[in-house]
Amino acid sequence: LYNLLSILSMADIGFTSTTIPKMILDIQTHSRVISYAGCLIQLSFFNLFGYLDNALLTVMAYDRFIAICYPLHYPVILNPRLCSLLVLVSFLISLLDSQLHCLLMSQLSFCTNVEIPHFFCDPAQLLKLACNDTSTSEIVIYIIGVISGGVPLSGIIFSYYKIVFSILRVPSSGGKYKAFVTCGSHLSVVSLFYGTGIGVYLSSTVSFSLKEGAVASVVYTMVTPMPNPIVYGIR
Repeated sequence: LYNLLSILSMADIGFTSTTIPKMILDIQTHSRVISYAGCLIQLSFFNLFGYLDNALLTVMAYDRFIAICYPLHYPVILNPRLCSLLVLVSFLISLLDSQLHCLLMSQLSFCTNVEIPHFFCDPAQLLKLACNDTSTSEIVIYIIGVISGGVPLSGIIFSYYKIVFSILRVPSSGGKYKAFVTCGSHLSVVSLFYGTGIGVYLSSTVSFSLKEGAVASVVYTMVTPMPNPIVYGIR
């Protein structure tokens, strides 16, 4: 678990570093300009670290599932080799996801001096500003989003479904409390991550206010990664 936490913390640092330093620099210099290549690079790294966070939370849910449901087999099942393999697969899938987004955005045509009503290169805003037809790109991005968000979330839900049934079979109340405490940190981080993510998605689809969408994105990109070291540090 602590190996996964160290990698999660590095992913959080990378996730915030793709947008926040640029935003602070723009505020200080009053120059809110980003090149086309810089926009694609920012978009690529934002999706890379964002999905890596998502994948690592799923791997950590599997870790908690094995620790509670199969405690005696935990060192054998989750050996260092399997942990390294899970992290590697998570990184490769995240890299593929980010490159697909970058490839789709690179196919769009933009007029000169386009103004993005956001503090970073958000794919949803770029699609709205494109000069060519974006219907195909929107469908592909929607499918990628459903797969990249739905599959990990399904894995987390399944893991906790098994965990709850395993905890309910524990005879003593002290044993049940200990098992719930073991999952408390991870469950709170997952709730915050997916809660703000769903909030950003709903604000972009339901609300027509650009200001509300930007505020929701600030919460998702800045506030969400901040409590992770605090939550796990206290644990």
